[in-house]
Amino acid sequence: MRPPRNHPGDAAFRQELVRAKGQLAASVADPAQAQRHVFEELLAQAAGSEFATEHGLSGVRTLDEYRRAVPLRTYQEYDPWLARAADGAPGVLTRAEPRLFFTTSGSTGSRKRIPVTEPFLRNVYLPYFRAAMGVPAEYFPESLSLGAATLNLRHDRLARPNTTRSGRPSLGPSQADLRGGFGVTLREPGSEAPWAELPVPVDERDYLEKLYLRLRMAVEHDVRCVIGHNPTMLAMLPELLAQWWPRILRDVRDGTLGGRPGGTPDPVRAAELERHGPAPAAVWPRVRVLYCWTGGVASLYLPRLREVYGDDVTVLPTPAAASEGPVGVPLDRHPHAGHLAVSSALYEFVDAADDVRADTPTLLYGELEPGRDYHVVLSHLGGLYRYVLGDVAHVVDRVGAAPRVAYAGRAGLSDVAGERLREMQLVRAVAEASRRTGIDVINMTARPERADGSHHYTVAAALSGADTSGVTSFAGVLDEELCRANPHYRRARAGGALAAARVLPVPAPAFVANWHRRVAAGMRPPEVKDQVFQPDGAAWDLITATSGT
Repeated sequence: MRPPRNHPGDAAFRQELVRAKGQLAASVADPAQAQRHVFEELLAQAAGSEFATEHGLSGVRTLDEYRRAVPLRTYQEYDPWLARAADGAPGVLTRAEPRLFFTTSGSTGSRKRIPVTEPFLRNVYLPYFRAAMGVPAEYFPESLSLGAATLNLRHDRLARPNTTRSGRPSLGPSQADLRGGFGVTLREPGSEAPWAELPVPVDERDYLEKLYLRLRMAVEHDVRCVIGHNPTMLAMLPELLAQWWPRILRDVRDGTLGGRPGGTPDPVRAAELERHGPAPAAVWPRVRVLYCWTGGVASLYLPRLREVYGDDVTVLPTPAAASEGPVGVPLDRHPHAGHLAVSSALYEFVDAADDVRADTPTLLYGELEPGRDYHVVLSHLGGLYRYVLGDVAHVVDRVGAAPRVAYAGRAGLSDVAGERLREMQLVRAVAEASRRTGIDVINMTARPERADGSHHYTVAAALSGADTSGVTSFAGVLDEELCRANPHYRRARAGGALAAARVLPVPAPAFVANWHRRVAAGMRPPEVKDQVFQPDGAAWDLITATSGT
């Protein structure tokens, strides 16, 4: 392993992140003032736009007037505005024209295009992004680096991104190169590591080969922090190391990169790697931080990652956010929640038990109750107004006047028999069944099925150490927990419209195989997310093909 070498910009970089965290923390101390400022700024940026004219925003002075003037909208309802902006129509949503468009992963449908203006970049995205990195920068300064100490599996700049019809770049946030090209500067941890710009030519869309080359180069360095944002990246890394191990050893020994010249032969390191094996804890014994979101299905399997990354590893949560905008940002070492980012967007909420319609009454941050779940509605100066994010936030507690929130799951529900089951209810029920039975859940996905004249939910789960009787017990407890968590589910069960949930044990490698299938179909690895409800019949067939029953 090459000896650790400090990146010359690290000290200033970490100070910048810690300072940004402090600035956002100051806004959390006075959330009312922060929200007033955001409201005034978004109205100023909207002035003169098509949207402002159609909704009469020039006459809006108060939040109540704003709520009456602008209906709640989902992405689909917003899409005509966004499509015109992407096609180059001027002044559609804001005074400032979009410089680029962020695209989402399309995990719940077609890809979304989110306009990104320079004011949004300067005043929302960058302060929030930097503040989000403040916790690892403050508490683990030796691990967070611009250079090779940080392996950033999210970061993948594109030299030739897709463009909209108007010629503006259209790409994921992790693919955008903002290093001065848009009037701003953004340095991301690990963005100046030797593998950030690959030294050998490789097709930009050959995502697996790019990932291989980054791992192959990283095994020669003293990595101390692994950033995934998407936790499936951290779960897949040990699998990929094992799969690619012979090739990695050969490349390190010969000084090649994917069999091509470009490195320095290092037979000593190759022998050391071969001796210790491909587990991340053996490859990088000084890894101390894993950085990813910790909610959803990841809450089930992240505790097990210490077995392969090392007992001294701390998992820090990334902020609760979407491509459309921020929600929560960790300002301390809370294991899974962050403070509502009151200086980044104007927030409204709807109880998660309710459906969201154009005129649904909303709550403000001060009206939220700890322990409850809420749909998130946000407005920000980038051009989203009372936008229904499609995510559910769980209010963990309050810090002064501001709530602390965690990502709970997607807002969509599954409803085949009146049960109105949501992602977070199923994940929590699985977690509680795991706790009560002592059976670890390595991964899971589910879908409603019909058999013997009635519907039921089948949960395909990789379970650790469960025999047939254990699976039966787990399924019974799971159904109890679903009835406890969801009154609609309980009524559907009591009335016979829904049969008891079933658990189908599947091998853990089935989820690995499905990850590879999705990447082969064209998804970037950071976009391949856990799926609580499985919408893809081919994925379900693959995962359950070698079930244990």
